[in-house]
Amino acid sequence: MSKILVVDDQHSHREMIINLLKKSGLKVKSANSGLQALEQIEIHKPDLIILDIVMPDINGYEVCRRLRSSPSTKDVPIIFCSIKGEDFDHYWGIRQGANAYIAKPFQPRELIGTVKQLLK
Repeated sequence: MSKILVVDDQHSHREMIINLLKKSGLKVKSANSGLQALEQIEIHKPDLIILDIVMPDINGYEVCRRLRSSPSTKDVPIIFCSIKGEDFDHYWGIRQGANAYIAKPFQPRELIGTVKQLLK
């Protein structure tokens, strides 16, 4: 069973994504900040990370850059899931190393489809 880490500082967003993933049969852990995400990644070694961008300690872009620079996490798929939905935000997210970018609000099937595609 694939392990997913959901990182979002907004409790309601985090819980909605967790519930969607669990209903799809995935094992899910969560973090509410960038620093907590880095700790959770070290402990749980997720197969995929869903990462918000705007967070209070270190932002998702920085988390992504750190993961891409580490040999142990450089290949872990990352999906940015953010309220920042402009074309430039998508472009910049991919440039930072994300495999996909989904703007909030999103359709549940878009998120689940992207997760399943990246886990193949």
